[in-house]
Amino acid sequence: MGCEATSHNATAPSPAVAPGGDGVPAAQDIDPRRAAARLLERHAGAAVDPRVTELVPGFDAPFYQAGLAGYSDAAMRLIARRHGCPFCVTEALLDRTLLAGGRGFAKADLGDIDDNVPGGADDHPLAGQIMGSEPAEMAAAAIKMIEQGSRADKEYRRLAREGESPASVVPSPLRPVASFSAIDVNLACPVKKIARKARGGHWLAAPDGAIAILEAVREAVPAGIPVTVKMRRAFDDTPEMIEGFFRIFDAAYDMGCAWVTVHARTVRQKYVGPSRWDLLREIARREHPGRVRDRLVFGSGDVWTAGDVFRMIDYAGVAGASVARGCIGNPWIFRQCREILDGREPSAPSIDEQRRVLEDHFELALAVNGRLRDPQLHTGKTMRKFAIRFAEHHPESETVRRRFIGVNGLDSWRAVLDEHYETGTRCVAS
Repeated sequence: MGCEATSHNATAPSPAVAPGGDGVPAAQDIDPRRAAARLLERHAGAAVDPRVTELVPGFDAPFYQAGLAGYSDAAMRLIARRHGCPFCVTEALLDRTLLAGGRGFAKADLGDIDDNVPGGADDHPLAGQIMGSEPAEMAAAAIKMIEQGSRADKEYRRLAREGESPASVVPSPLRPVASFSAIDVNLACPVKKIARKARGGHWLAAPDGAIAILEAVREAVPAGIPVTVKMRRAFDDTPEMIEGFFRIFDAAYDMGCAWVTVHARTVRQKYVGPSRWDLLREIARREHPGRVRDRLVFGSGDVWTAGDVFRMIDYAGVAGASVARGCIGNPWIFRQCREILDGREPSAPSIDEQRRVLEDHFELALAVNGRLRDPQLHTGKTMRKFAIRFAEHHPESETVRRRFIGVNGLDSWRAVLDEHYETGTRCVAS
């Protein structure tokens, strides 16, 4: 989910609801390597449905890093890519924030690589995720993302205010177009309503408004750039809301959206309780008379290990899995997915590997924060939330976690590494 963040009331990692029956094994009984072999056979040796790679060159595996509020900056994305992640999504950027200028693109950390400062060609393919309340503003924000703000901010605000026809919107030649490989519309985040207006997952309770937003964005974005959608399986489990979900879901494909990623919890659930892979299976395999039958659907929710990626794909029949909270402090999940695709047992990161990633992640995060008044202090504080998750891979996880909580800069970060991540330290499997 585009605003998927660790919540104080979130359910701890646990299996999804995915029972067996009618000849279908329960998800937990599925062998990931056999599931991966079946996937490769289905796609004639390709790891992902060829339509995905055709839509987004470089997206060559059936998993990606979701947008996570407060986490998935360029530093996290680059670390994930270095471990085999083929595609990433920015955290959800509010349409009005983008149109107002200021910190708009800063949250996506876009720019050129210069001495390893994140951005540019190393951070591709990348989807820019947007969230908002007004169709015209969402469309103008999508245009600004595609053009990378090459016009004056007031020009984009004028587009939003006047609702100018997308046919008259010609991308500016001042900067290369399409730094984003796709635009992802967030209809999933369980944020609160603002001034009685829907945004994120609240649109699932207002299908007409959700469809209007999708239509405006799809019409505004150039035809060669995919528009994708992130949804939850419904606003809640009432029949009315389930019907509303399918109205939006069907409309997204009918208007030409490339795929929908469905988080298998409701908006009401937020992150409490298990996700429902059994219902995700019904969504992905649903008959839809009169429409294209073989739709691209990605799944999300309770993907905690590399094995879960292939269990979800095999059980639910989705094209791939979006990895969210399961990859915080665990970029090795993507390498492990590649190992499973190769028919190998996924390997736990050694202490040496952990240290290298911890060093690299801090340095990249420091580069992201380079324009702040005290980049080291800010980076030290913000990296704590990653560090406590990284510590789970260490054989003395609780001791290391407590040490990381006290980090306030690069020196104290390195001190923890020198104390607990020495070469030759014994490691345990994840």
